[in-house]
Amino acid sequence: MKHTLSVLVEDEAGVLTRIAGLFARRGFNIESLAVGPAEKSGVSRITMVVPGDDRIIEQLTKQLYKLINVLKVLDITEVPCVERELMLLKVNSPSSAIRSEIIELAQIFRARVVDIGDDSLTIEVVGDPGKMVAIVQVLSKFGIREISRTGKIALTRESGVNTEFLKSQPAEPKF
Repeated sequence: MKHTLSVLVEDEAGVLTRIAGLFARRGFNIESLAVGPAEKSGVSRITMVVPGDDRIIEQLTKQLYKLINVLKVLDITEVPCVERELMLLKVNSPSSAIRSEIIELAQIFRARVVDIGDDSLTIEVVGDPGKMVAIVQVLSKFGIREISRTGKIALTRESGVNTEFLKSQPAEPKF
């Protein structure tokens, strides 16, 4: 199972290196990594996606707390969250007919064309990780030249509403 960890750290040189070293020494992989300033000056938030069972994640959490600059570690996998990623993808578009079709498909995903070449389009997509997978599948028939993705970022929902749970519920008709 993939777990999403939100780690608050002191914003100092070498913190990310120490965290990556901890994972490497224990043979754990980081599938997604995003780092940036947090709400408090001098503090950064690291959001990472790590494969492993609950026991492994518990071990990792304990090891992370042993690092001097780590302030807080949260496993937000099962917590209601807002999750986003940014992806840029360059797609083949050799003719105007294909270009029009790609633009229409991008609009369905609320994506934006950010660059046009003689025979390619570069598209910016923002959304949850599932949206990234879906648009890649749809556009792959045109030939994808390049993809660049940020890591997943996430914040817990203050409302506590679990939108993933709501998606799985049947829609009730309103009369």
